[in-house]
Amino acid sequence: MAKQLMDVKLNEQFEMYVLLKDAKKRVAKNGNMFLSLVFQDKSGDISGKFWDATPENAKEFVAGKVVLLKGKREVYMNSPQIKILSMRLANQSEPHDPLMFIKKAGMSRDQMEEYINQTIFEITNATYNRVVRALITKHADRFYDFPAAKSNHHDFAGGLAFHTISILKQAHAIVSQYDGINAPLLYAGAILHDLGKTTELSGPIATEYTLAGDLLGHLSIMDAEIVEAADKLGIDQGSQDLIMLRHMVLSHHGLLEYGSPERPKMLEAEILHHLDELDATIVMIQGALKNVQPGEFSDRVFGLDNRRFYKPKKVIEPKQKPDKPTQGELL
Repeated sequence: MAKQLMDVKLNEQFEMYVLLKDAKKRVAKNGNMFLSLVFQDKSGDISGKFWDATPENAKEFVAGKVVLLKGKREVYMNSPQIKILSMRLANQSEPHDPLMFIKKAGMSRDQMEEYINQTIFEITNATYNRVVRALITKHADRFYDFPAAKSNHHDFAGGLAFHTISILKQAHAIVSQYDGINAPLLYAGAILHDLGKTTELSGPIATEYTLAGDLLGHLSIMDAEIVEAADKLGIDQGSQDLIMLRHMVLSHHGLLEYGSPERPKMLEAEILHHLDELDATIVMIQGALKNVQPGEFSDRVFGLDNRRFYKPKKVIEPKQKPDKPTQGELL
């Protein structure tokens, strides 16, 4: 298997095809333009700076392009960085399809669709079921293809549906453990909670926020879609069921400073908030530790208060010599 980006060791030089995940024009202290880049392949991503960039370079090296990169892995301010030695666009006879360089969900689309559809059958409340079916049908292609975020957690193709299914699996376990939970409401809220990201984000390659994503956000986007779907389905806008479903979406970030206009005020909304946080946190920590050696700390994780996480050393238990059998055991 060919070496990938995260296989490169500190101070090692390399040459490989990578995807430009992000490319931003910046101005250095000396007044010269440079490009702040993020290189990506299926193993992960690392940033790098293209110094003294020309206007032609800025037009050429844009997010979503595949480049042949010759570089050296270094460390800057405790974070990995690529020193660019040379770089050019991949041509048509070389690996140039961006899809070759992006990570994909650990389930196929068919598997994810099957799980979502099976869960929808379990949503026995007519209002929730009809709204969920209408919106999943409307956004199906993007839902199963899009990432759940630009960065941090589930930022890969299919990550949005995969994240949703992870929450649903936890929700099923919670429902089986505790009495008195409105399972149809919890499942419906889980399926819809991030569905607005199909409008908020641009797609799985060189993911950016859309204008609607920047100005409205996925919570308000999906709330409006729920209202619109209910109107088309002839569902009373003032019904308790519809208002509770909207609350599930609007409150799932938990705090006003995190973008929720209301804090969770129902048991199911509180559960959804914590399941969402838990799944995102686990994936972020796992990602940070993926390429860390046992006994070392990860880089700082911006989405988790800039904390570093420790990967414990593997403890090898000493082999115990079997006790000598007693006379009675021999008999």
